[in-house]
Amino acid sequence: MGLPKKKTTSSSSKSRRSHHALNKGALSTCKKCKSPVRPHHACAKCGTYRGREVIDVLSKKEKGKKKTKKSTKKTDKEKETKEDNKKK
Repeated sequence: MGLPKKKTTSSSSKSRRSHHALNKGALSTCKKCKSPVRPHHACAKCGTYRGREVIDVLSKKEKGKKKTKKSTKKTDKEKETKEDNKKK
C-alpha cells in the first residue's frame, strides 16, 4: 500500500473537501393548505398531490388516536400486576 511522501497541507485538504457541503432541501408550497412540501411528495397535512387527495389524513389521525388509547390501557394493567407482585 502506498504511503504519502509529504504531509498534505490544510489548504489542499480543505479545497478537496469544498464540494462536500450539504445543500438545503428544496421546498414548495401546497396549493390547498399553503404548508411547505418537498417537491414531488404528497402534503402531510392535507394529503393532496397535484391538486387531488391521495392520502386520507383524517382516518390516519383516528387510527393513531386508537393506538395510543390501547397502549395506555396495557400499561395500566402492567402497573397493577407489578404492584400486586410487590405486595406478595
